[in-house]
Amino acid sequence: MAETHASRRDRLRERITATGTAAVLVSRPANIRYLAGSAPVGATLLLAEGGDLLVQAGPPEPRPGTPQPDDTLPTRTLTGPREDSAVTAAAVAAGRGLDSLAVEEHHLTVARHRAVTAAAPGLRLTDLGGAVEQLRLVKDEDEISCLRIAAEIADQALSELLESILVGRTERHLALELERRLVDHGADGPAFATSVGTGPDAGRVGHRPTDRRVEEGDFLSVCLGAAYRGYRCEIGRTFVIGTSPADWQVELYEAVFAAQRAGREALAPGAACRDVDAAARQVLAAAGHREGLSPRTGHGVGLENNEDPQLAPSAMGKLDARVPVTVEPGVHLPGRGGVRIDDTLVVRSEADGGPELLTITTKELLAL
Repeated sequence: MAETHASRRDRLRERITATGTAAVLVSRPANIRYLAGSAPVGATLLLAEGGDLLVQAGPPEPRPGTPQPDDTLPTRTLTGPREDSAVTAAAVAAGRGLDSLAVEEHHLTVARHRAVTAAAPGLRLTDLGGAVEQLRLVKDEDEISCLRIAAEIADQALSELLESILVGRTERHLALELERRLVDHGADGPAFATSVGTGPDAGRVGHRPTDRRVEEGDFLSVCLGAAYRGYRCEIGRTFVIGTSPADWQVELYEAVFAAQRAGREALAPGAACRDVDAAARQVLAAAGHREGLSPRTGHGVGLENNEDPQLAPSAMGKLDARVPVTVEPGVHLPGRGGVRIDDTLVVRSEADGGPELLTITTKELLAL
């Protein structure tokens, strides 16, 4: 992997050199991990003439399974409790006689930006913007392999839960059990806080589990994700508890299922992000659910759970091959509950078999 990380740093360096900037200061943890293999707490990565340097706030904890930085990358460890890795890295750049430094203004706080300026007054600071995030959009096959394993772990945790007795258990208990199962099956941990919603809270976006108990006839919606070697997948499913679903539940589920299928089928290299969103959104609108829809029907995933691209009505840009995204339309009816169906897929060309579905738990409306 050392060669992979070095190649990523070279690609970033080429982009920045073309703008006339001499060095780069990367402070956002996910971006450091992408370029260096690991992001120790408080670390900053300097890419500059004279050699790259990872400045970290202290020695990393040698925990089993914890990724270590690229061993070809020189590292400096700070010793003072009040030292700042970004300030130290900027001072190194200034000491090499460089004249300009690109920083991640969207990540640095105002205070840290001022401290960097004070430590290297001779450097002209520019904004790196989302240059690293743009490099991260298209995944290599090793990254996709990590996402595939994360999806397998999430599928396994969810399938095991569905085999247990659910009636009478609380949303909070079910969420905690899912997260434990993720770790048991080899995940770094949950990709995000697991959401379990029952009854009137089923299908609600971002619902935080409560002590409400699962009851007969409820919709039960679950949204969870696993992180594996830093890469994060997402899956969401909705079920009916205990009895055959009511007519309104079947109708709502079929509408969301059709919308999710339309969104998945619209994924292709060159497809406009807003068109993928529209494919799913139009199905729900035609079914009478135009009001109260989510502002987006999907988003990118990778080292962070919410990456670009965004699948939304106002989204700009087009999809590329090997970009992993979620497709997650849903409808929530106030006071009654709702349905969300969420999958992680990788955009592939038709010649490569079309969109690759990573999360494969059944989307049939099951009565549990």
